[in-house]
Amino acid sequence: MIEIIVAAEQAGARLDQVVHEAVPGLSRSAAQRLVDDGDVTVDGEAKSRSTRVQRGQVVVIDQPEPEEIVHEVPAVLEPTILYEDAQLVVVDKPIGLVTHASPGSPGPSLASVLAARGLAGGGEEDRPGIVHRLDKETSGLLVVARDAETLDALQRMMRRREIEREYVALVHGRPPSIAGRIEAPIGRDPVNRTRRAVDGIGSRPAITHFELVEAFPEYTLESVHLETGRTHQIRVHFAAIGHPVVGDPVYGPSSSDTLGLRHQALHAHRLAFDHPVTGEPIELTSPLPDEFQRALDQLRAARGTPS
Repeated sequence: MIEIIVAAEQAGARLDQVVHEAVPGLSRSAAQRLVDDGDVTVDGEAKSRSTRVQRGQVVVIDQPEPEEIVHEVPAVLEPTILYEDAQLVVVDKPIGLVTHASPGSPGPSLASVLAARGLAGGGEEDRPGIVHRLDKETSGLLVVARDAETLDALQRMMRRREIEREYVALVHGRPPSIAGRIEAPIGRDPVNRTRRAVDGIGSRPAITHFELVEAFPEYTLESVHLETGRTHQIRVHFAAIGHPVVGDPVYGPSSSDTLGLRHQALHAHRLAFDHPVTGEPIELTSPLPDEFQRALDQLRAARGTPS
């Protein structure tokens, strides 16, 4: 944590600029993300990046702690390339690989692996080509740009919700409806800064749609569509309605049966969008990881239903 008392010469400066100058090696865009995520307060309150600070105000920068290591993974995990052309790639990210490096997750990442192969480009040096992200312990599909122009185009498409993202999640219990919408703002947890929370610090709008795929006595398999893309969104939203993702070490019940899963049962199953340059429709799907599939097979066998 870094605490700054705004000096006379800093008065009137933008908050993101103050953060950028206060943290050695922190890029301007990374400073903006810290502000947007609620990791920066002014006199105890989260503010927007464009806030002009005043002399004597106290700015606190709460950088994320390193992510909890759930289990040991190899230094580099190989993503699978499912689609590739001159502008972009679509990859299947394995469990255990971070999407991009961050203060809390240094070391090898999907972005660094792709950049080393010349398959990612544009944007910030520590996250080249990254349009959207998946949590370290979430597997599945991501689109990555190969140049700055394509990155800008894909990010605009993401903001306009023109990129369809469908997940598969196994959750505890049975949500109260066959299909539904969870609309609840998400921000930084005020107590534990490694977590997110509904109505947390610096909350931003978040919308998740779900639909029942398969029901089991104590669990439900859901198809999940994101309308927004907040950190930990699916995990936080399902936990908030009392049906956390099975195997989730952060938002799930600490003593529940996890079906032998070492990872959270959440997978980015389908990605669909029109190519930003050619207009060609692109739609790709990814099979469930072996561990997730075995858990479903176990549940179906117990119910007497063929896999």
